[in-house]
Amino acid sequence: MRLPRDVGGNELASLLSRYGYNVTRQTGSHLRLTSSLKGAAHHVAIPRHKLLKLGTLSSILRDVATYLDMDKQALIDDLFEG
Repeated sequence: MRLPRDVGGNELASLLSRYGYNVTRQTGSHLRLTSSLKGAAHHVAIPRHKLLKLGTLSSILRDVATYLDMDKQALIDDLFEG
């Protein structure tokens, strides 16, 4: 599955909550999400834009997939399928 072109920052934050990410703070137009599933805390910043640019979305998903020790494509399929 290709990256969707219509994902906003709030929607992505909601989707990542299934992997234990919670909004810990907001600074300006950016959300900071934190997950502690693997012991050490992992932080990711997501812009609260109506639509995320593909490069930004790809970078966030690559960072999350690396933290979760899973393939980026498997993460994309799981998040956006259905």
